[in-house]
Amino acid sequence: MSTAKPNPNCELSIKVTDSDADARVSLSGRLSIDTSPAVRDRLLAILGQKLISTVTIDMAELSYMDCSGLATLVESLKIARSRNATLLFTGLRDGPRYFLEATGLFYLFQTARRRADSSVSKAS
Repeated sequence: MSTAKPNPNCELSIKVTDSDADARVSLSGRLSIDTSPAVRDRLLAILGQKLISTVTIDMAELSYMDCSGLATLVESLKIARSRNATLLFTGLRDGPRYFLEATGLFYLFQTARRRADSSVSKAS
């Protein structure tokens, strides 16, 4: 199933693709105070599903993130952890990545690259 929900201001596009126990949320544009409520609603709806085990947030097309966007992601991470689900970032660009690092919150989140690195180190 795939759904896209463009923001009326064209600041952010949210595309959700889900299968059995996994969901992929692709964000394109700006995750800001104006757009974070829509992202929050979508992520909470996905995390509210009983069988969800992994939510991957694709940020390859996310050009900007502010504090309200970060708060939405932290809240989603907290809910995911309480439901034993994994929240995974992929495609994290320099700007949003720097913002996460500057706030000291980057290391709370799993990223596709760090997850692959930890799998390799566990296999060694």
